[in-house]
Amino acid sequence: MSPKAASDPDVQELDVRGMRKLDKHPRIFATYAALPVGAAFVLVNDHDPQHLHEEFETDHAGSYRWEYLNREMRDWRIQITKLAGTSLPRVLADTTTFTADTTAADVTGAVWKLQTRERDLDANVIALPPGQAIDAHTGPDLDVLVHVLAGSGQLTTELGTIELTPGVLLWMPRRSRRQFTAGVEGLRYLTVHQRRQALLLDTSRARTPQ
Repeated sequence: MSPKAASDPDVQELDVRGMRKLDKHPRIFATYAALPVGAAFVLVNDHDPQHLHEEFETDHAGSYRWEYLNREMRDWRIQITKLAGTSLPRVLADTTTFTADTTAADVTGAVWKLQTRERDLDANVIALPPGQAIDAHTGPDLDVLVHVLAGSGQLTTELGTIELTPGVLLWMPRRSRRQFTAGVEGLRYLTVHQRRQALLLDTSRARTPQ
């Protein structure tokens, strides 16, 4: 289906200039979600919505069209067209870029996160400098997959330890006890799990073993 032109009377116009800032983006994304494939709406705003454009790129890269129709002061008009029924599969990152300089002492915690708003999964790349640890704790009420990307370390469980080396794919059952400790090379690993509001690992508790 060919996208409708802005002059088409069937193209909806959404004027958000009088809305509260908090309400604008949810209304815009709800309008976009309701579009059939090939349809469009014209967004009317009082400024260039660059942050909104960045959110569209995060959530819908390649599956929408963003066209400026007018750029006058307090009368910015952008036609947003839905090109596909869902967000498209795409490359989010190259994990080989996370393997460099694992010994950096000032790089701790999540160095990459899955950012799309509408998702069922959470994913993070966690970095621990050499010798640092995430204190022993009981995991959340969900299963977690861990893929070691670089460096080395140990996972201390309720009954023993597991050596962590690049390539290891680890399953952590829900509510299992765990403590991560980085080796002399530091440690970086990818975690994937069902989406939840709280952080999987509180890296603010990372410490250097005595």
